[in-house]
This record gives sequence, structure tokens and C-alpha cells, in this order.
Amino acid sequence: MNLDLPVYMLDISEDLQDDAQVDFIALVDRPAIQKNWNAFNNKQKFEIVSEDMRIISGPIMLADTPIFRSDIHYGDYYVAFSANTILKIMQKYFRKGFQSNVNMMHNGELTLEDVTLFESFQSDEKRGIPPMKGFEDTPWGTWFGSMVVNNEQVWEEQVKTGKLKGFSVEGMFNYKPKEVNQISALINEVKNILSQVK
Repeated sequence: MNLDLPVYMLDISEDLQDDAQVDFIALVDRPAIQKNWNAFNNKQKFEIVSEDMRIISGPIMLADTPIFRSDIHYGDYYVAFSANTILKIMQKYFRKGFQSNVNMMHNGELTLEDVTLFESFQSDEKRGIPPMKGFEDTPWGTWFGSMVVNNEQVWEEQVKTGKLKGFSVEGMFNYKPKEVNQISALINEVKNILSQVK
């Protein structure tokens, strides 16, 4: 991580009429590309939990984890989502009934039929909700989910072969470039320590 780059916290509105939201989850093979919306792959693999039941599970969004971005407007920078923002994203996602909004590789023309998010939770130390087994090293506030893949072609040709390896969200977000946040504070603390070590 380049400590000289800014970190922007992304957020959404709880207003159901506002387009700032996650509206699709993609099954991807590598980190996704940013276009006029943001698409993120948190570099965490999902796992085939049940081959008979065709269930894949894993982290969907990591809390307080910087993700590198580069665009014309901001240049090179990092973005992150707080645990509170992820909770708002999850609740809005389900309130709007987006559970079957799944595509492949963030391609709007590759919307996947018969692939549905049917389990979802956020790890929360205070509420006693641990991370999903196998992903204990993820930060508190991470969004986990399970999808059932009833699409024969996607299951046989993409998931079982390992061509698709993880979840990646896409949507529209509000940037909070000037807000003080835990990540910026931590980065500044690391910079301060490094400047004292010679």
C-alpha cells in the first residue's frame, strides 16, 4: 500500500429512491475494473460449501480495507467502506430485492439466471457474530454471503472449474474525501512511526 495516496471513505444513502447503492454482485475471476460505477473485488475467494446443493460462500465486502482505484477525476487513491456503511448497503440491497442481481465479470450482458444470494450476515464482535469459518482473519464488519448456483452451465463451466473465484460488488457510492476516518488515522500513525525510524 502506498502511504502517500489519499483514502476516501465510500458511503450510501438509506433513501430507497437514491441510486447510491450496491445493486449487483458479480462472480469474478480477478479484481474488477472501475467504469462509470465502481466494481470491487476484495481479493477473497468464495468456497464451494456443498457440491450437491451447489452452494458457494465467502466474504462479499471487507470492512475498513483500502482498495486501490485510479481514475481521471481523483488520480491514484484508495477507497474503503466502514462497517456501518456495509450494514447500510446490506439492508438496502435486501429491502430493494436485489438478491438475484448476479452477473459474471461485471458484464451487464452476462446476467446470471438461477443464481441467488440466499444467506447473508455481517460479522460483529459486539453482537457475538463471528466471521465465516475459513475467513477468521477478515476484519469485523465484513459482509458474508452464500449463493445457490442452480444454473447448470455456470456451475459446471465456471464454478467447479475454478474460473470464477470470488464475489465482487458493484454500485454507485458517495465519496467522503475530507472526513477523518480510522484508516486515515492509522496511516498517519504508521507514517509518523516510520519517519522516526532511520
